[in-house]
Amino acid sequence: MASMADRSGGESRKLLGRLRDTLAEEGPAQARLDRITHLIADSMGAEVCSIYLFRDSDTLELCATEGLKPESVHQTRLRVGEGLVGRVAKTAEPVNTAEAPSTRGFRYMPETGEELYSSFLGIPVQRLGETLGVLVVQSKDKRVYSEDEVYALEVVAMVLAEMAELGAFVGEGEAMSAPHQRAVLFRGTAAQEGTAEGYVWLHEPRVVVANPVADDPEAELPRLEQAVEQLRVDVDQMLSSVNPAEKDQRDVLEAYRMFANSRGWMKRMRDDIVRGLSAEAAVEKEQSAARARMQVVPDAYLRERLHDLDDLSNRLLRILTGQGIDTGAEMPENPILVARNIGPGELLDYGRSLRGIALEEGSVGSHAAIVARALAIPLVVNADRITAEALNQDHILVDGDGGLVHLRPDDNIVSAFRDKSAMQAEAQKRYVSLREMPAQTKDGATVELHMNAGLMADLPSLVSSGAEGVGLFRTELQFLVRNKMPKRSELVAIYSRVLDAAHGKPVQFRTLDIGSDKVLPYMKPTDEPNPALGWRAIRVGLDKPGVMRMQLQALIRAAKGRPLTVMFPFVAQFDEFQAGRDHVHRELEREASLGHVLPETVEIGAMLETPSLAFAPRQFFDMADFISIGGNDLKQFFFAADRENERVRRRYDTLNVSYLTFLERIVERCAESGTRLSFCGEDAGRPIEAVCFAAMGLRSLSMRPASIGPVKHLLRRVDLGEAKSVIENACASGSMTVRPAVKSWLAG
Repeated sequence: MASMADRSGGESRKLLGRLRDTLAEEGPAQARLDRITHLIADSMGAEVCSIYLFRDSDTLELCATEGLKPESVHQTRLRVGEGLVGRVAKTAEPVNTAEAPSTRGFRYMPETGEELYSSFLGIPVQRLGETLGVLVVQSKDKRVYSEDEVYALEVVAMVLAEMAELGAFVGEGEAMSAPHQRAVLFRGTAAQEGTAEGYVWLHEPRVVVANPVADDPEAELPRLEQAVEQLRVDVDQMLSSVNPAEKDQRDVLEAYRMFANSRGWMKRMRDDIVRGLSAEAAVEKEQSAARARMQVVPDAYLRERLHDLDDLSNRLLRILTGQGIDTGAEMPENPILVARNIGPGELLDYGRSLRGIALEEGSVGSHAAIVARALAIPLVVNADRITAEALNQDHILVDGDGGLVHLRPDDNIVSAFRDKSAMQAEAQKRYVSLREMPAQTKDGATVELHMNAGLMADLPSLVSSGAEGVGLFRTELQFLVRNKMPKRSELVAIYSRVLDAAHGKPVQFRTLDIGSDKVLPYMKPTDEPNPALGWRAIRVGLDKPGVMRMQLQALIRAAKGRPLTVMFPFVAQFDEFQAGRDHVHRELEREASLGHVLPETVEIGAMLETPSLAFAPRQFFDMADFISIGGNDLKQFFFAADRENERVRRRYDTLNVSYLTFLERIVERCAESGTRLSFCGEDAGRPIEAVCFAAMGLRSLSMRPASIGPVKHLLRRVDLGEAKSVIENACASGSMTVRPAVKSWLAG
């Protein structure tokens, strides 16, 4: 018995063949679109066929129609979500109804005359998950379009999307402007401050499907089958090369193999080819459907599997088209990396050659963000759909301060951007003159300014920034950028080079802070409902002491008789710190018994990142050699506001009265026990916040190197006694935050 695809394939191939011939005809784009709507209406036996295209991110425009009033073309516009057409655009799902006027969401548009037509079938015109428009057919008869008809129109919509991408419908007006040519603004999330101007370098170049309609349908099925067989061989080879102990990597490749051998996946692609698509277009149609589902599936596991299918489709497309990652294109001068996402190791491979980075996914606390901060490269994450819009060599501006990316900007934007960059450069020159001066306030208080680091690439900033030491060295980066656990000897060499590069300045090594958003590539991720509050940092180290022992041994040996400072992350209660401290002393005894040189001195501290630790017994404060307030985590736990969640993280001000009062209590407890105290985190590097922290009694701050100049500049201009009075008066007045009062005082 013939399959659905076989029964309808002949008619579908005829339609696509006629469509291809129409697209190949000479003439203006508008005439071509008009012929296409006539052709589809005729083939579908419908009185109406209309094509709506996006004129901007929120508005659809009727660009061609057969059956509706001709004068409504380019005049009828709909917001996304408005009417049945807007509903299709919003959900990326077909709407198929026999009684359109009575269907939820229907909007009457008198200028079109569509009230005459009862039946409505709307299909999203989409490519790789990006909706470009909506294809509609309508009839006077009340009927629901069959599965065959829906499927056929989806295939046609796919071809229209590919041809739109190739510029087949370029005409007058915004909706028919040439793709990849107009200026686009992406509003993302600032992950690393700074500004950068340059040219796009795509981490994964786009695969272009130039032949969506098969020239010879009979030849397409063997092409697909050969490519899939090659894909299966590639996946099997990758699997055989993976160490059996690297379970997570094997799990991903096993998922690849499952999809590569999926009968359902193959059947859908074969059906598309039978209907007239080329092998490449059939793969991309499935990929578009997977991406569309990925955006609406709430289950994280299913999203991950759909992401696997998306990646596998990319591999298959590259086999079919021969368009590999290495296209022979040369990296432009002043490259700005554009990618969906990128791992820390891949980013390090680019090194400092990049001027800026724009990612479609990612987060403020991601591995890529940590490496970008270490390399001082401006970074914007969550720049939605930028990989679908950007092309290699496009002019691009990255504003890491505001979380903005300007692609193909106009002259006015470029001029304003360059003025801002010039002002920042001028300010940096002023800060250089302060490099050798202390951060001493007008009333004689001195604040120590240290820098945060995590890579050898950070260490030259110790001199250039004027930092007095490294207040936080993130040891987990050396684990995150590798595909397997580093050896102890490798860690000894790394930590020794860090101390060498510090030239006697203090370095506070934070032990391995993994878990939450920092999962090692070779570590099995734990399925936790809230990883930020889960099995992470010192909790992992105490439960799995082998890695902690190895790291402590490496730190002790790397010191080579020099002072060593170690701090434990995410300590929530006294006994956790006590257990970690006991580990250090056991390893010191062991190293001594082996005849190894011990550090000259050893200081053991803790990061205060949970409110509970501020209320620990007095013994904790007496036992700790120092305490570093981990401001990033402490703030999110204090306000119960996830710092990765844009909807809540900006609701709560660091200079909130209750938060400053809490910090003041920590200062008092450390003063009572004589425990050295510092503040480490993004807020330490913000000048106004730094002044307030210093006024509350914090005399040591650790921040990214680029922030030291601006913070020192402001501290040297203020009297901390006056600042404390301003803060106290604002608190007494009942203000929720002291920021307005402090800013007014500084401005005066």
